Amino acid sequence: MQQHLAIARRFLPVVDAAALADPRRSDRLRIRREGEIDVVYAPFDHIERGAKLAILGITPGLTQAANALRAAHEARRLGLEAQLARAKLTASFSGAMRANLVAMLDRIGVATHLGLGSAAELFAPGASRVHLTSALRYPVFMGGRNYNGTPDMLGTPVLRAMIETHLAEEVRLLPDALWLPLGPQAGKALAHLVGQGEIDPARILSGLPHPSGANAERVAVFLGRKPAHLASRQTRAAPLLAAAERLGAQVAQLGRA
Repeated sequence: MQQHLAIARRFLPVVDAAALADPRRSDRLRIRREGEIDVVYAPFDHIERGAKLAILGITPGLTQAANALRAAHEARRLGLEAQLARAKLTASFSGAMRANLVAMLDRIGVATHLGLGSAAELFAPGASRVHLTSALRYPVFMGGRNYNGTPDMLGTPVLRAMIETHLAEEVRLLPDALWLPLGPQAGKALAHLVGQGEIDPARILSGLPHPSGANAERVAVFLGRKPAHLASRQTRAAPLLAAAERLGAQVAQLGRA
């Protein structure tokens, strides 16, 4: 199955200085406008076909979009596939976020399931084992601001169509990958595709806390680095510990399947 790249072929040639400065204000990059919702093009088309793990956010933000457009523009002489791959690199995890993510994946047995010493090997330069993407592949802005899950993506036809078109394509092209939704909105998008028969729910690792540094206490509880009784009430330690056990059992079951 080949990836459909018509959108990239349509928009990449028209990227200009104005689009690079602020893609929200470029009519050339607008895919769709509906009320306060703006969907604009940024080069997040690349699908890492050899990926063993797919990490799913909500949608690229303005900074990610601008960086990806700039990277693609600078690589415009390398050909379409190289352009898109170069642009996608701008979305990679790094620093504390990557360290937290690796620790949580190791905690639930993903490295063992994939035959690795650590999930850190997934992120090794040139490894091509991780696919970074979003429930809404192309940047969505609501009233000029980064979309944060409101209005509900599944209750909004233009956004639901993006899930059923672009995300569904990625799921089909990565039939053996584990999918890690970051947050409940990304999880809802995958659950929708489960309902449509596009993906086996056993391949979805729902329940990991977001690996951002701002979520440090929740991550520490999930990893067992901070005792539940010492965690703040807002952390809700019990569900985190239950999720860690459930996900560990889920990954172990995948290994026996």
